[in-house]
Amino acid sequence: MCFISFFLLFFFSLINFFFMVYFIMENMVLFLEWEIISFNSMTIVMSILLDWMSLLFMMFVSMISSSVIYYSKSYMSSELNLNRFIILVLLFVFSMILLIISPNMISIFLGWDGLGLISYCLVIYYQNIKSYNAGMLTALSNRIGDVMILMVISWMMNYGSWNYIFFLNFMNNDIMMKIIGVLLIIAAMTKSAQIPFSSWLPAAMAAPTPVSALVHSSTLVTAGVYLLIRFNLMLIDMFFLKFLLLLSSLTMLMAGISANYEFDLKKIIALSTLSQLGLMMSILSMGLPDLAFFHLLTHAMFKALLFMCAGVVIHMMNDIQDIRYMGGISFYIPLTSLCLNISNLALCGIPFLAGFYSKDLILEMVSMSNLNLLIFFLYYFSTGLTMYYTIRLLFYLMINDYNLMVIYNMNDEDYIMLKSMFMLLFMSLITGSFLSWLIFNYPYMIYLPYNLKMMVIYVMLMGLLMGYLISNMKIYSVNKFLMTYNLSNFLCLMWFMPNLSTYGLNYYFLKIGQSLLKNLDMGWSEEYSGQGMFNIVKNYSIFYNFLQMNNFKIYLFSFFFWMLIFYLLLMMM
Repeated sequence: MCFISFFLLFFFSLINFFFMVYFIMENMVLFLEWEIISFNSMTIVMSILLDWMSLLFMMFVSMISSSVIYYSKSYMSSELNLNRFIILVLLFVFSMILLIISPNMISIFLGWDGLGLISYCLVIYYQNIKSYNAGMLTALSNRIGDVMILMVISWMMNYGSWNYIFFLNFMNNDIMMKIIGVLLIIAAMTKSAQIPFSSWLPAAMAAPTPVSALVHSSTLVTAGVYLLIRFNLMLIDMFFLKFLLLLSSLTMLMAGISANYEFDLKKIIALSTLSQLGLMMSILSMGLPDLAFFHLLTHAMFKALLFMCAGVVIHMMNDIQDIRYMGGISFYIPLTSLCLNISNLALCGIPFLAGFYSKDLILEMVSMSNLNLLIFFLYYFSTGLTMYYTIRLLFYLMINDYNLMVIYNMNDEDYIMLKSMFMLLFMSLITGSFLSWLIFNYPYMIYLPYNLKMMVIYVMLMGLLMGYLISNMKIYSVNKFLMTYNLSNFLCLMWFMPNLSTYGLNYYFLKIGQSLLKNLDMGWSEEYSGQGMFNIVKNYSIFYNFLQMNNFKIYLFSFFFWMLIFYLLLMMM
């Protein structure tokens, strides 16, 4: 099953690659309509949009998923139901492809919902309380986005068709149609985990590592970005897009700071993904969708590789994810360490690796744009933080001493994992230059003063230095440096977002429910209906019973009165 899936996806990826090159050369777009059923005047049509963008994205998705499936052959080898896992991953890839090639809101919704559902199934794959909570948080956060898409579908009834691709130019003119834009932005924010929906992405790390590599780094989380890239023509003049720019820049900052406080290896990488998603969303909100797409693809490659390396390290460390126990792994698993370092450096944007081309271009376009100092600062500070947590990770994994056991045996002989990792390693080396020639049919003219041009380098060196210093410093002195325990708590816990989106929402509703139950259901409504009537009747009957049993005079007197009333009634009739 593994090998069949691997080969199918790999060949699918190659086919997509050749088609995509042909489409770019010929400047072609294919719009296919498949009529599923036609009955009288009613037709059900499945439409498919193939252009260079959807083909390129499909190529990347299928390539990463083929690597991940090959990797799972070894990583999940002790799993009894390996086929079930592979089938879930394939279903996920199918949903993603459905989302990529749809110009139709309905089929986009099918793919979108499929992603959410299968993501939930994969997060709760290892069945324990932590996974269930994480899965529930993931599913319910994404459900908000699903509802937004449903509302878009119903709102698009105004046009009489759901093929949004034809209406993008009209949607600008109509003020009522701006609603579609707002709903889409909110949907994309839930799927791509922007503030205030960020807390689900680190929680979803409860899934197996191959899932994290495929789902939570390269495909699922970029679905929101992809949707906004497709709808970009419509959104470009909206005020809400400026709001998205602020939120996504803050997401970048928040994730970067939290990653520096985190000790769980997979969560650090998840927060770094969140930071890069913030970068994609913010450059998108500045009206540069092709740059966002470029970064989306380069990031997908090296982040999937980073997750795979983390999986190997966790396996070697006897399933421990805490980086404080790790150290010196470059002596024992050199090839994995090589992959880890290269993907980390690509993440930082070291020249001529994949991340450099997209990140450098993005930061230079930010410097060229007419945005204010806040956004400028957030961009550059977040870039510095990226370097910062990467160097910290490097210190903890490679340079510190091994901290787990006295006797250990770590070796790098899992060739199945290494082969799949080398495939992605090759891609993360060449993707940047390869895509920069492919995607941009005209060069961006960037003209900046020397210091502004070198700003990226300054920020990276600053981050490197800080990462080195902080890694050598004890955590207590970092907290002393921040003056208060509360502030470092705030920064550490993702600005309290996980608590706000779980206890913050649950607590008050449950409390209201409890008081309603106590005061209304079991209180006044009982008093005024069932129990109240019962008590009144019961008390009266007890009282009458007492009278009748104990006082013959009153009994006769009441009998006489009763007969009198009866007689008077008869007379009145």
